[in-house]
Amino acid sequence: MKIGIIGAGNIGGNLTRRLTALGHEVAVANSRGPETLTALVEETGATAVTVGEAARGAEIVVVTIPFKNVPDLPAGLFDGAVPGFAVIDTGNYYPRQRDGRIAGVEDAGLTESRWTEKQLGHPVIKAFNGTYAQDILDRHRPAGAADRIALPVAGDDEAAKKAVRDLIEELGFDTVDSGGLDDSWRQQPDTPVYGLREGVEGVTRALAEASPERPEGFRG
Repeated sequence: MKIGIIGAGNIGGNLTRRLTALGHEVAVANSRGPETLTALVEETGATAVTVGEAARGAEIVVVTIPFKNVPDLPAGLFDGAVPGFAVIDTGNYYPRQRDGRIAGVEDAGLTESRWTEKQLGHPVIKAFNGTYAQDILDRHRPAGAADRIALPVAGDDEAAKKAVRDLIEELGFDTVDSGGLDDSWRQQPDTPVYGLREGVEGVTRALAEASPERPEGFRG
């Protein structure tokens, strides 16, 4: 597949490494410009592009940037993506550490990915937000392995969700459907599943144990 990745931090960089290793055509962008991605390009064979070019021809677009920066993405971001493309949102809202207070989350009660979806103007699938970046490189396992870990995946678009789950399975992880975006609070920061390294059964149990009340430490 052709995959666009917006954000070349820990998650974006390691997804670039694994996806290129699996034979996918990856275009990667960051806020500082393609010239700052030379080392990643040389390592992986990915193509460095501007943010505005990242989705061109893409079947899946990964948005993996700080939560507060999502509204700053350019208009027409997804122009040129293939029909039926999926968007993966890996983001988390950290009001005290990084993002400041965002009214759409705090006052309107939106889940983090629902807020992101509204900023992007396109449905998103929430995945990788509670995944340790290094695990993308180190903890992938073949299907059926006893120590294969599972990742929760939330979203409303069933076709897009299937495409994302299939990609995650190819990356070497099982998946658990955690519901629609309005249920995605179950995998936000400081929930039982956040950062959990367990299989399908453990992830399913952790999702069920989550509370819809935003933890005090993650309120602005």
